[in-house]
Amino acid sequence: MPGIGFDSNTMTDYNSKFTHHITLLRHGESTGNALGVYQGRAEYELSDKGQSQVHALGEYWLSQGTTFDQVISSPQTRARQTAQIISDKLGIPLIFDEEWQEIDNGELAGKKVEEVVFHHPHVDILTPYNSIGSTGESNWDLFMRAGRVVKQLVMLQAGDYLVVSHGGFLNRVMYVILGIVPQVNFSGARFKFDNTSFARLHYNPSDHIWLVEGLNFSPHLSENP
Repeated sequence: MPGIGFDSNTMTDYNSKFTHHITLLRHGESTGNALGVYQGRAEYELSDKGQSQVHALGEYWLSQGTTFDQVISSPQTRARQTAQIISDKLGIPLIFDEEWQEIDNGELAGKKVEEVVFHHPHVDILTPYNSIGSTGESNWDLFMRAGRVVKQLVMLQAGDYLVVSHGGFLNRVMYVILGIVPQVNFSGARFKFDNTSFARLHYNPSDHIWLVEGLNFSPHLSENP
């Protein structure tokens, strides 16, 4: 049986339906990252390394002629500082949205791994409905919050948007986009977001199709030319 062919006009029409272009960016290295703590909603500024990472990304995008219609950022300090640097360098309007904050990990916020192991012993089963760190969000809460922000993005007018957020929450955003449901004990897929790495996605609202161009891009870092 012959395959379905696409001539150049058909492909042009198909590509033109992707009207929403979304870049998901994790903030630069924070002092909390450098300390190796579970940050969650605890506030940490960018480290010197983190500031260098963000400036390098801004300079890279400038050199490539990359621009966005708007920057949308988590208001947490490490994300806010990242977004502000990029916004200033590229001359792009910036807004803050609390829905893009990191996971609320309750009593784990700001604690190092060894503290968590000692004071918060591992439970055999953590269902998607159990609170993280006793008082935080559940995995299901995260998934629902991610669903809300994805809906907000696709309801925006056609354009190119940069979102600055956090590694844990960006993973749940990818779950929503790819139709993956939360699993027991946070098992299942993981999506890598190194500091100042980004994912590039495109959305076709007429057919409800997501195109994932790539994940964990960091062409501005010397170790990833």
